[in-house]
Amino acid sequence: MHSFRLRLILALIAGVTVLSVASTYFEVLERKHVLRQELAWRSGWMGSSLKPQMEQALAQRNSAGLATLVANAKEETGALGVGIYDPQGQMISSAGVPAVFQALAHAPFETLAKKTPVQSLSRTQVERSLKKGIELNAFGSTGAIQWLQEVFPLHDGTRLVGALVILVDAGYIRDQGYDVWRRSFWWILATVVLIVAVTFLMVRWFLMRPLTRVAERLRRLRMGHFEKGLSPGAVELSIFSPLAREVETMAESLIAARAAAAAEARLRDAGENSWTPERLAVHMRTKASGRIFVVSNREPYMHVREGRKTTCVVPPSGLVTAIEPVLRACDGVWVASGSGNADRENVDEFDRLRVPPEDPKYTLRRVWLSEEEESRYYDGFANEGLWPLCHIAHTRPIFRAADWEMYCRVNERFASALLEEMKGSAEPLVFVQDYHFALLPRLIKAVRPDARVAIFWHIPWPNPEAFGICPWQAQLLDGLLGADLIGFHIPLHCNNFLSTVDRVLESRTDREHMTARRAGHTTTIRPYPVSVAFSGGIPSSLRVIGSDMEEDRAEERRELLSEFNVRAETIAVGVDRLDYTKGIVERLLAIEDLLEEHPWYRERLTMVQIAAPSRTRISSYADLQKRVDDEVRRINHRFQTSRWKPVVLIDRQCNHEEVNRWYRVADVCLVTSLHDGMNLVAKEFVAARDDEDGVLVLSKFTGAAVELRDATIVNPYDIAEVGEAIHRGLEMPREERRLRMQEMRRQVMEHNIYRWAAMVLGDLRDVRLENPDAAETYAGAGDTVISIDPYRKKMA
Repeated sequence: MHSFRLRLILALIAGVTVLSVASTYFEVLERKHVLRQELAWRSGWMGSSLKPQMEQALAQRNSAGLATLVANAKEETGALGVGIYDPQGQMISSAGVPAVFQALAHAPFETLAKKTPVQSLSRTQVERSLKKGIELNAFGSTGAIQWLQEVFPLHDGTRLVGALVILVDAGYIRDQGYDVWRRSFWWILATVVLIVAVTFLMVRWFLMRPLTRVAERLRRLRMGHFEKGLSPGAVELSIFSPLAREVETMAESLIAARAAAAAEARLRDAGENSWTPERLAVHMRTKASGRIFVVSNREPYMHVREGRKTTCVVPPSGLVTAIEPVLRACDGVWVASGSGNADRENVDEFDRLRVPPEDPKYTLRRVWLSEEEESRYYDGFANEGLWPLCHIAHTRPIFRAADWEMYCRVNERFASALLEEMKGSAEPLVFVQDYHFALLPRLIKAVRPDARVAIFWHIPWPNPEAFGICPWQAQLLDGLLGADLIGFHIPLHCNNFLSTVDRVLESRTDREHMTARRAGHTTTIRPYPVSVAFSGGIPSSLRVIGSDMEEDRAEERRELLSEFNVRAETIAVGVDRLDYTKGIVERLLAIEDLLEEHPWYRERLTMVQIAAPSRTRISSYADLQKRVDDEVRRINHRFQTSRWKPVVLIDRQCNHEEVNRWYRVADVCLVTSLHDGMNLVAKEFVAARDDEDGVLVLSKFTGAAVELRDATIVNPYDIAEVGEAIHRGLEMPREERRLRMQEMRRQVMEHNIYRWAAMVLGDLRDVRLENPDAAETYAGAGDTVISIDPYRKKMA
């Protein structure tokens, strides 16, 4: 026991010391990094101010004047040394530290390479700068002198005439590091002594003695000595009395105790903070008594024929990202429209297939729509009617009676297919997606009242006055209220929905409990902010963020931009479907305003806009595409040079990996939607930045703005404000960017897609059926003919 205590004390001393030294070490590193950045900025400013004079003197071939300028520059700036090199790398003039400049000026390169590594580095820096025509810097030392060397190419017009080298004293950085270590030493020593003393006393009196008694009692129980009441030492065991009582209860069967302990260790469902696919699987197996069914317009997998080859592709969709992890975990069924040109060839006789192809986890049931049905139901009523109705983007919604008729017919078709899949499933969970299927909940509940039905409305819900534009608002609301649970992104949309129900239908709404009751059925309305599949990255405390990462990022940026023959130091990125709600035109105007107000960003900043074509058969989308193209051409024509242009437009679908590459190299991500339910691009950008860098400029009219408070929030209609927000983001200090990104990543990690799915489906499972004995009665339903005739006419 004594040797154990000694080892424990030594371990504590070692652990606390290592942690304290490591903390001080990283504090010193951070301090040196900040000081080096400040020094580099000052030396860069010196060089920029001296370059014009030196270039003029070189152009005039005035050797005496050049020597005077160099000497004056050295005195005025307080630099260790200032030197001028010719285009061949030979020193012309210098003032300052003689040893360093003499070595750089007169020694041949081969001889120099045998000297100190610092001198070789300095000479190499000059040659590299002259060769590439770019500014370079490097830290070095010789003897007791430490310096920062900055090399600036000098030009006479476009002709390279030499290089300016400035050596700035960097010795104070080392001195400040030593000072931090000195201040920390006594603090570390006192902390080690205090923590070790307190910990030892706590372990000795409050842990070791009671644990010894507990171990003895467990040994006796394992050997079959079951004792009733308090045993000797019960007073010492009092701190562990809950554990002691649990052990007594479990001691009757050691095997059962081990099984229960293993199950508890495996699950720990209620105690974790981070949601993962594994935790979601355990959660849903616990919560879902029936099979899970999902209905959406877009299918998660599509078969496309290209020549003789058929490929299974995943269409780009935030909805697929949000829903698929649920069905993978629970072997569910996804009912969706078959839209691939080879879809019919890859289903069985019941229009089903197992997906994903490489690792089948759930069933996809495809529903077939004609071109006319697709045009009127999807393009017409859903996207020319409901989409602009619910988005306040000042595009007029269009409602046609023929489109409404087709919308009703397609809802019938999907209801019939869903009921076929539900046949034989008792108490199924049905999760309907989005505004394409507002009538579906009522249709399903009419045939399967034992089903628990939820619908998630992925777009905003407007105020009652705006929604009143729709001629069939009552039918849509009645169809939605067939659901047991209706989900929206944010509370505002929930309140707008209840206000609309109050205005339009005979029903009873309860704002305190957020419910609506109509025709004897109660519907619960809840906010569930959708998210992305992000379970966290490398903790910042364990990540080394340094020059290697910055160089990798710069190389990645150059590689991506080279495809478009563009060079830029910084990148702003936007990723959207080509949609009038996304504010793409306003974003382009903000970039133009930024270049007008801050000319410094010309030839330095490029805006990369990924705008995947969408709904091209609708005239308003075709008009938007033309306007975006025109704006990009106009802005580029105004500002571009031979190797740079302000805007790069990628008007095609980009896969997830390609988009993530742009996210990781971007300095600023622009999400400036005019109106959006959530906008997952904002969360995707945050999830992609495991370097904890980058700035998110976010519209206040998105649902994401409610959660990501550390983004730079803007009014997308205010062009000047968005331009200034981009400027602030580009000039924001690294530490502030890191802190903001850390907070946003924590928010997205803790409220990721797995938590969203668990909350929605968990709440759905907790819905109390109003006819609990209906499960066996209705489990065989599936051949019933669905009729939606009452909806085809306006409701009274």
